[in-house]
Amino acid sequence: MNIHQRNNLNVIGEGATTLVFAHGFGCDQNMWRRLVPTFSDRFRIVLFDLVGCGQSDLSAYDRDRYSSLQGYAADVLEIITDVAEGPVIFVGHSVSAMIGLLAEIEAPDRFAAQIMIGPSPSYINDGDYIGGFTREDIEGLLETMDGNYLGWSSTMAPAIMGAPDQPELGEELTNSFCRTDPEIASHFARVTFLSDHRNDLGRINSPVLLLQCSDDLIAPRPVGDYMHRVMRNSTLRIIENVGHCPHLSAPAASIDAMEEFLQQLER
Repeated sequence: MNIHQRNNLNVIGEGATTLVFAHGFGCDQNMWRRLVPTFSDRFRIVLFDLVGCGQSDLSAYDRDRYSSLQGYAADVLEIITDVAEGPVIFVGHSVSAMIGLLAEIEAPDRFAAQIMIGPSPSYINDGDYIGGFTREDIEGLLETMDGNYLGWSSTMAPAIMGAPDQPELGEELTNSFCRTDPEIASHFARVTFLSDHRNDLGRINSPVLLLQCSDDLIAPRPVGDYMHRVMRNSTLRIIENVGHCPHLSAPAASIDAMEEFLQQLER
């Protein structure tokens, strides 16, 4: 299969180092538009859509392959093998942060660093671990999606985006959710929200930037604190922002945190 068509792959920019940007649930590569111009004059930029999202080839969506995040991680490794010459810096938003983690576990030599924006290894509270939701919360969310995906999208997308002073961003995310095939979206949501990769956090050694918002419905502050404790080579940066998508709602602060991290890598 042609990977470029499967994942709507786009490569832009100049530079010896490659940044691979991977979007979150219900989104596409356009969500990176406020960050990419800052980096494309110094880095080679790889943009793509997860299979089942955006302008990816929907015929490539295989429920068995994508029954876990490992299927997406395998896609990432195929993309990196196809377009990158050296170890890459992987920038993953939300669920794609865990996809990048799994890809690095499988092929650590292909990754120089990870930038995780709004990551969460598990969304469900478990003992002392605060993921933000009870299992009943998640099951109810998934049941609602199965029964009325468009209605769920209209309610949840603005809440996920946050950014109350930028309502157009909530509308944009709603439209993005609504463009996704409901059956694929429901399946991907189940795989995402029921996943638990806490035991995988300690399995990578590359430097990691954990970029988290101060008020995030999906990945609350205790998640970032937990990941920072567990991941041996991590830096935690908190952005004062309401919502789960700081690369859209707080791009300047996101860029500042990324620039500082990238400069540290070059030292």
